[in-house]
Amino acid sequence: GCSSPGLRRSGRSTPGAELLGHGEFVQADLAERAALKRALAGVDVLYHLAGRVSFDPADGPAMYRLHVAGTRSLLEEVRARGGLERMVLASTSGTTAVSRTERTATEDELPPLEIVGRWPYYLSKIYEEKLVLEHARKHQLPVVVLNPSLLLGPGDDRLSSTWTVMKFLQRDLPAMPNGGMSFVDVRDAADAFVAALDRGELGGKHLMGVNMSMSEFFGRLERISGVPAPRLRLPSKVNVAGAKLLERLAEARGREPALDAASVDIAEHWFWVDSRKAERELGFVARDPQETLQD
Repeated sequence: GCSSPGLRRSGRSTPGAELLGHGEFVQADLAERAALKRALAGVDVLYHLAGRVSFDPADGPAMYRLHVAGTRSLLEEVRARGGLERMVLASTSGTTAVSRTERTATEDELPPLEIVGRWPYYLSKIYEEKLVLEHARKHQLPVVVLNPSLLLGPGDDRLSSTWTVMKFLQRDLPAMPNGGMSFVDVRDAADAFVAALDRGELGGKHLMGVNMSMSEFFGRLERISGVPAPRLRLPSKVNVAGAKLLERLAEARGREPALDAASVDIAEHWFWVDSRKAERELGFVARDPQETLQD
């Protein structure tokens, strides 16, 4: 029942968080040190949830400033303040679980830098995660890293994750992707973040998700919505090359492409995760995925 400050960046509304009550909101950028000091005052546990998702290469510098430079500023203020009982970092499964072939990743694997180097979102999150864990080891900061996969479920007012479903419903997918996805119900992820207040491996990562091939995922959406899944199946290289061509044609006409080439490229990879550590350490339980997709 105690009040806890929350920091949000300028220009973004967080009505859902404000409706929860018991919170004080400081609107600021992570580069604003005075605001960070004010937000950290009297705080015992810090949830670092700030993030920006984009697969446009032009947004790479902005994501680096937020995820890496902003996180470095936050860590410096945390160290200067001292006495923090726990920090929970919201990372992503994409710092570990990205493969060109069908496979399931665990937390012990190295970051897939050779694959995600062309996707600035995942690359900046890898650097952020590395920065936080190195700081934790060097300065004895009790950090727990959570790595949810694609967040789905109700309440995504900005379509930050549900755009995948929206693109399907709008019939913007010209062909069935060949990869494999993992997603987690946002309510199950929230329970895991609450559990991380006093559970989880300190200095460790925790993958969370339900694994499906792209064809199974869109097949389920077809059965729920009545919108037919793409029937056309092409090799991965053809899917990506076609998406790049359509993107260039749209740009030449001064339009936004229905589906950007980077998203098509990503959908040709496998993002499957092994959630057993999160189940063991955080009590993570994934609900029936049909409930998530229906909601």
